[in-house]
Amino acid sequence: MSSSFVVACVGKPSAGKSSFLNAVTDAAAKVGSFPFTTIEPNQGVAYYPLECPCVKHGVSKQCKPRYGWCKEGRRFVPVRLLDVAGLVPGASEGRGLGNRFLDDLRQADVLIHVVDASGTTDDNGREAKGYDPVGDIQWLRSEIEAWVFGNVERRWPGVVRRHTATKAPAVDTLHAQLAGYGTTRDVVQRALDTVVHTQLIEARDNLSQWSTDDLRRFVGVFLDQRFPTIVALNKIDMPDADKNIAAILKRYRKQPNVVLRDGVSEDNIVLTSALSECFLRRMVKQRFISYTTGDDDFVSLDDDPALTELRELDDKARRRLDNIRDLVLFRYGSTGVQDVIVRAVEAVGFVPVFPVKSVVNFGASSSDSSSAAFQDCVLVRPGTTVREFARKMHNQLDVNYAGAETVGGLQLAEDDAIVAGKNNIIKIATTAQ
Repeated sequence: MSSSFVVACVGKPSAGKSSFLNAVTDAAAKVGSFPFTTIEPNQGVAYYPLECPCVKHGVSKQCKPRYGWCKEGRRFVPVRLLDVAGLVPGASEGRGLGNRFLDDLRQADVLIHVVDASGTTDDNGREAKGYDPVGDIQWLRSEIEAWVFGNVERRWPGVVRRHTATKAPAVDTLHAQLAGYGTTRDVVQRALDTVVHTQLIEARDNLSQWSTDDLRRFVGVFLDQRFPTIVALNKIDMPDADKNIAAILKRYRKQPNVVLRDGVSEDNIVLTSALSECFLRRMVKQRFISYTTGDDDFVSLDDDPALTELRELDDKARRRLDNIRDLVLFRYGSTGVQDVIVRAVEAVGFVPVFPVKSVVNFGASSSDSSSAAFQDCVLVRPGTTVREFARKMHNQLDVNYAGAETVGGLQLAEDDAIVAGKNNIIKIATTAQ
């Protein structure tokens, strides 16, 4: 059972988006150093690591995920990943390939903005030398904001007239205008609450009193809620990357009373080397090294001659691996790509849920102790209730819903919110059973 959670990789052409996709999935996106290498969104599956309950409940030997895998209590849950073709400044006005790419973002839950930290590509994705990438984060956010704001502003006079005539709550009026961006009423409500709490807008419910600046401020806060953004500073092993990284981190350093700047927080900036990860994975497939994504080092036959299952390296591969070890793994602790996926899932606060047929052996049968345990894991949004989860699993589970229980036979109310570690192992009973 795969998750409906979708992560979109965005950024200017040739920033390393396709390489990042290849580094965390088995997708074979085209890679090139020229604009619009990616014409259609490339899709792949990345994996989010989490603690599997199989060890805690003593069924690690029976743990057999239907999707992903579990290794020594470490569960890897599939996450859908899109590589959305590169944006350029002015895309919201149709420049480059324009709104076509912005429209692809509608299906995403969270964005990964891949930024070329080396300064070797300019703002249009063309090869350059000494380019300052500090502003790349800002202009991408500006393009997305201009896209949404422009669409809403064009209809705003009519929206206000209908809102006044129907006396509808502001959140309902705003949700009706923003639903096309894949949002929910709760997200709009949080954005509305935020602009009031921070005193960005005084007349919260009276939309007729909103100025153009008020509307623009609301759209900015809405985007913070709708599209949480993780910045992957890529190509960290290239010359000049260090000074560019320092400048970007300085710009987005935490400040009092400022949570996000350009939709980004310092905590959601991750240093990455996608090409290094691609090379390490290729070396693993060819049996030259032992390495797992996220590790701080690899092992070759040079490191441990007892590992006879490994092949001997040639000088070229050895030099490349030594560079990756010195410039990436030893300096930063990993290639960073798995950490980006972890931050993306956690930015939304998704909760892992394990649906089972038995809360005794956690398998597909309550009577067969050898039954495969914890076959499925589904990521759901925070606040999802037990009944909503049943509906998400299958409409017949909702139609024939008769109750639910968790570990220890504890009965769950259908409006109980699912919380990790508390009630996220769920058996759903139906009238059809």
